[in-house]
Amino acid sequence: MAAILLTPPAQEPLTLDEAKSFIRVEHADDDAVITALIAAARVHVEAMTRRALLAQTWRFVLDAWPRDGRFAPRIGPLRALLAAQVFDADGTAHAIDGEMFVVDSAANVIAAPCFALPVPGRAQAGIALDVACGYGADASDVPADLRHAIRLLLAHWYDHRVATADGAMVPAGVGALVAPYRMLAL
Repeated sequence: MAAILLTPPAQEPLTLDEAKSFIRVEHADDDAVITALIAAARVHVEAMTRRALLAQTWRFVLDAWPRDGRFAPRIGPLRALLAAQVFDADGTAHAIDGEMFVVDSAANVIAAPCFALPVPGRAQAGIALDVACGYGADASDVPADLRHAIRLLLAHWYDHRVATADGAMVPAGVGALVAPYRMLAL
């Protein structure tokens, strides 16, 4: 299953001013660096938790429907199924009625009766599901623990711009902050 980011978040969980205040920087010389570190820290926390922190749109490409009719995107929290398509042998996309699917945000699952879903006409990448993920559109929607993990990463990376000898890219405490939010894969 491939996951393709269609629409990235419109903003970051921290503003430049919030970040500069946390790391106690009063000059504008490093604004570009700090802005890049905010985005990198968000992406790192998203990778650690397998959660989209802010509203994003992803396309999941499948070869076939799951046998049990339950598709669990590898990115959460799941907000909505925006579109579903199946491709025929010629590569023509055919929309599938979204009413056929049940979106279970709590379980992070999209379900549909297997017998009612059209079979893709090609063996690879025959199904595309466009999904809205994320806690919300505003930085205040992101859980406070995850925002603080971003602050800690930002501060650590700002102070240690070169890889350290012990390889500590993530400061102590970040793992504990993100642990309750991790989506595990079996």
